[in-house]
Amino acid sequence: MSTSTGQFVAASDGHRWHFDAGSLALDFAYTGAMGNIAAGEQLHSPADLMAWLHDRFPEMDATATDRDLIDALALRQAIARSAISISRGQRPVGDDVDVINLFAATPDIPPALAGGRRQAGRSHARASQALSVMAREVIGLFATDRADRIRECSADDCHLVFYDESRSNNRRWCSMQRCGNRAKVRAHRARLR
Repeated sequence: MSTSTGQFVAASDGHRWHFDAGSLALDFAYTGAMGNIAAGEQLHSPADLMAWLHDRFPEMDATATDRDLIDALALRQAIARSAISISRGQRPVGDDVDVINLFAATPDIPPALAGGRRQAGRSHARASQALSVMAREVIGLFATDRADRIRECSADDCHLVFYDESRSNNRRWCSMQRCGNRAKVRAHRARLR
């Protein structure tokens, strides 16, 4: 199972940068129109869903159904709304919590130790299993002892939400390439005045 996070996104001004939301589940939330990302909807078909999942879960099966897409969009919306609520110090809505819990209760992708000759019980993963992995990840992120690490970018004109996975727990910007750099330029110009 892959653990790499992040993806290239575009702002409404057309600027592209690498945004790492700090978790696969939050990256997944940004496949729709969450925040001020201009790309908007990326999951128009089951094939789009499988392409996104396969990039993160190489063991994915090559097919997804219309039902998988509907389920994915429901989970994505629940994750996005919950993350925004938590970043603002609010509790997620009960219906969104129920959706996340429902997906977390389904079987996920079982771990497998590489190098063996037999793959007992191992088959290609389905979309529903990848959705379960992300729902379980979100439950861990949204737990009360880690929820303070769900943050909104500190830039006044940016509302991207991320999980601060830094050791010092002091990440302020969605990306140093974008908002962090703009803040440094503004501070530098202010010092020059």
